[in-house]
Amino acid sequence: MAITDAKKVDYLWKKIGYGVTKTDTNALKKAPNESIASPLLLRGDKTWNAANSIPAVLPGSSAGVVTVYPTSTPTETTEDNTATQYRTWKTGLTDWIPPEFGSTYQVKVYIHTAGDAANAASGGTQVFATGSGNDDEWFFDYQSGVLHFIGTNLPNGVSFTGKSVYIAGGRYTGSTGLQNLIQSLDPTGNFTFSGSTINQDVTNADFTLDTAGTGQFIFASTTSLVLPSGTTAERPSPQAGMIRFNSETGKYEVSEDGSTFTALRTEHSSQEVRKDVFTGDGSTRIFASANVATDEKNLIVYVDGVMQEPTENYTTDGSTSTITFVDEAPHSGARVVVMSGFADDQT
Repeated sequence: MAITDAKKVDYLWKKIGYGVTKTDTNALKKAPNESIASPLLLRGDKTWNAANSIPAVLPGSSAGVVTVYPTSTPTETTEDNTATQYRTWKTGLTDWIPPEFGSTYQVKVYIHTAGDAANAASGGTQVFATGSGNDDEWFFDYQSGVLHFIGTNLPNGVSFTGKSVYIAGGRYTGSTGLQNLIQSLDPTGNFTFSGSTINQDVTNADFTLDTAGTGQFIFASTTSLVLPSGTTAERPSPQAGMIRFNSETGKYEVSEDGSTFTALRTEHSSQEVRKDVFTGDGSTRIFASANVATDEKNLIVYVDGVMQEPTENYTTDGSTSTITFVDEAPHSGARVVVMSGFADDQT
């Protein structure tokens, strides 16, 4: 025996109205007495993330998240040949906006000569969801985009020979799916998100990360942080605190003063640190060495283990040959150690 319509309706009533599973007849177990939850499936890949952007009235033309199929150019459907002839027609388009967003979103249906969408509304026959009083109603599935003449009869007095069904209405064409949800949130501003990439779509605008109070920016990872990289010519206008990698020189560089870039020293140059040792005699203030750097700040000088201050205690002659003690010569027998090879790269 076939399932009765009454049992089918009872199933729908319990499923849709109460979100529970039908486990018995309505006579033996009414909907409030069913206890096994059975919520409707809400597919994450089909969420309309920007549904709040759908206007209350169907726009006159496509705008924002709504694509409009106006009465002047409705979309032409194709007949579903697996169903009874002329009963079911497919738009091939999903996510039509239903009247729950506003009465103007109820689709308009026209029957007209195939291949003539431009004249469907003006020259065709409009048929209505409530029918003509001859049990010839239609139902439109807004999700699948399928129209079905659900009444007992086809539209009264309409010939389908050489005709198509045309649909006018609006579709949601905004962001869908939970994986794209963040793209449709208002706080994203000028940012777009694709996979693990964040893009700022305003040319030359800053990308600002902010934190409240004394909170810190922490990168919780065991890998690495890749800095912006470019040639010397591609440097941005310097600002104090900037750091980048110069792909041309192969060095990290910073702007400390907000006007220039200075290369960071990450290791000694390929030339090893050099050390010269001299013995003071009480009168000699100038010591010659081919290893002395041109800038006294790039030397480390000790006299009997006491570090000497550049320019205050010693200078160089601007070449690479001598170091001169300013005030007095190292005393007799003093151990004078000069270490060089610390030159900074200034650009």
